Amino acid sequence: MKKNKLKTTYVCNECGATFPTWVGRCSVCGSYNSVVEEILQEKSTFKTYSTKEISPKPITDLKVSINTEREKTGFKSLDNALGGGLVSGQVVLVSGEPGIGKSTLLLQVASNFAKKSKVLYISAEESAYQVYLRAERLGSLNENLYVLADTNFENILSAVENLNPKLIVLDSIQTVYSQSLESPAGSVSQVKYVSGKITEISKEKGIISLIVGQITKEGSIAGPKVLEHLVDTVAQFEGERGYAYRILKILKNRFGSSGEIAVFNMTDKGMEEVLDPSAFFISEKPDNQPGSVIFPFTEGAKPILVEVQALVSKTFYPVPQRRSQGIDINKISIITAIMENQLKINLKDKDIFVNVVGGMRVDEPAVDLAVALAILSSYKNVPIPSDTAVFGEIGLTGEVRSVHFEDIRIKECKNKGIKRIIAPTKHKDSTLEIKDIRKLNQIFSLINQ
Repeated sequence: MKKNKLKTTYVCNECGATFPTWVGRCSVCGSYNSVVEEILQEKSTFKTYSTKEISPKPITDLKVSINTEREKTGFKSLDNALGGGLVSGQVVLVSGEPGIGKSTLLLQVASNFAKKSKVLYISAEESAYQVYLRAERLGSLNENLYVLADTNFENILSAVENLNPKLIVLDSIQTVYSQSLESPAGSVSQVKYVSGKITEISKEKGIISLIVGQITKEGSIAGPKVLEHLVDTVAQFEGERGYAYRILKILKNRFGSSGEIAVFNMTDKGMEEVLDPSAFFISEKPDNQPGSVIFPFTEGAKPILVEVQALVSKTFYPVPQRRSQGIDINKISIITAIMENQLKINLKDKDIFVNVVGGMRVDEPAVDLAVALAILSSYKNVPIPSDTAVFGEIGLTGEVRSVHFEDIRIKECKNKGIKRIIAPTKHKDSTLEIKDIRKLNQIFSLINQ
């Protein structure tokens, strides 16, 4: 008797693109050795629904009486970043590097929820006893917090049906597999199927689901892009291992604005929220030291004051060094070239090092002017007063351009005692206007009078 031949396809683990045959390099995302063989499902195991007649309605009639009350996580800054808290049926994907603190934070959130509702913590990477030891250390033990250490998705579904929790924490989705698929855990088809079923259950039963996702070596979320499309909210945990602080960035949010952040301090008792990040990052800024300047950085609509430092020194190499931490090295090279051209200073025989103190990563154009002033301060060996903040974008022809959220940047500076602000637009609150980088020497003299 002839056996049925299994149908297979080849899927890229990075972007989810499919190919009829194996290829060494994905033609969609360009990744090498990311295409793997997967067995196709003959029948979909998703729930099917009967077709019913649906008619469109005017948008003014679409207000429905559903429960929109936000559930609090126990962290005020995290609630604010999420738009006021978590919504019933919301699915949140939390990603970050191994050891960054994802499990710690979510266990604390789960414990806070367990004070009033049942919570199911699904550990697919650790044993139940390991979760217990962490909860004991964090002071997060609660009889309403149930732990299931399993990687079988069918067992997880059964536990959800029996317990009917208010909150599910799945750590992590790449280690869970379904018996209905032939492919291994972490494959594109497994991640798509498991995340799709969790989203379906969350919407149907009004369960809040927090899913932990792994990231690639490039720092992006591992797995197919459909994973990010399926969930309601995508949050990414960032932070340098040498620093105690952690930043949770909201990259996508269907129930609030994206781009918001929450800052935490990693301690032996778990995550402690930092309610005043600006004071936290500039608390150790040195006084009267050349090459140091305050920059009002915005992530979303929340401004944070950070310290930008620069060091300019004579090089001993044929080619001068350009090094940066927290800022793209290409930006440093561009700003240096503009300064040489417009300010007529010689930086070709100088090593230039730029750092955003505290391990913060700044990728917005508004940091250009702060970097330029820090470099000039170090080059001239003249300090910038500690009560001065700088922001603005620099064009290739030397013009300084306006940036977004200028008003809230200035407001945050004033709240933290900054008396002088150098910006591309004139404001009434002690702002020095600069429209051209060639005026930097003049402004540099004014702030040191």
